[in-house]
Amino acid sequence: MAIAKVSEIICSSDKSFDAAIKDGIQRANKTLENVKGAWVKDQKVLVEKGKITEYRVILRVTFVLND
Repeated sequence: MAIAKVSEIICSSDKSFDAAIKDGIQRANKTLENVKGAWVKDQKVLVEKGKITEYRVILRVTFVLND
């Protein structure tokens, strides 16, 4: 029987939501073992002078615990 855990992380990018998600998953893989999936819990942008300056996502990352 496998036991999974979910960790919530916040990621950002100055390029896009997609880039923030990819960067977040890449970083999670450096710390967490057996990452199996993730979903976007929330997303928002920072705006300065009418332009988007940063894309932010809250990811819930699922990973399987070792025996």
